[in-house]
Amino acid sequence: MEGHKKILLVDDSPTVLLMERILLQDGPYEIITAASGEEALTLALSEQPHAIVMDVVMPGMNGYEVCRRLRDQESTRTTPIILVTTRSSLESLERGYASGCNDYIVKPFEAMELRMKIASFVGS
Repeated sequence: MEGHKKILLVDDSPTVLLMERILLQDGPYEIITAASGEEALTLALSEQPHAIVMDVVMPGMNGYEVCRRLRDQESTRTTPIILVTTRSSLESLERGYASGCNDYIVKPFEAMELRMKIASFVGS
């Protein structure tokens, strides 16, 4: 998939991962997925995606912690990270940005919102 931007989708829900994959399948993206924070860390370091779209609430390591750990690594320090969550409070938004995310999407979201935010970081 030469020329395609690699996007890492992270969510513990297979349904959400499938929905996000379908929303992005027509774009110039190579999609890889992780079902946990731990798997996301491993894949982010080994696959070096151009952007990461990650759920916040996951069992084990949550999205905030994964984000912080990715920012501690030289190879993922500047990788765009978009957190996706049902938590829309100001406190949650502040916590997300404090963890190092670049943007934040509140569920439910429109397909166009996800596509536009990804394109703003990696191009369309």
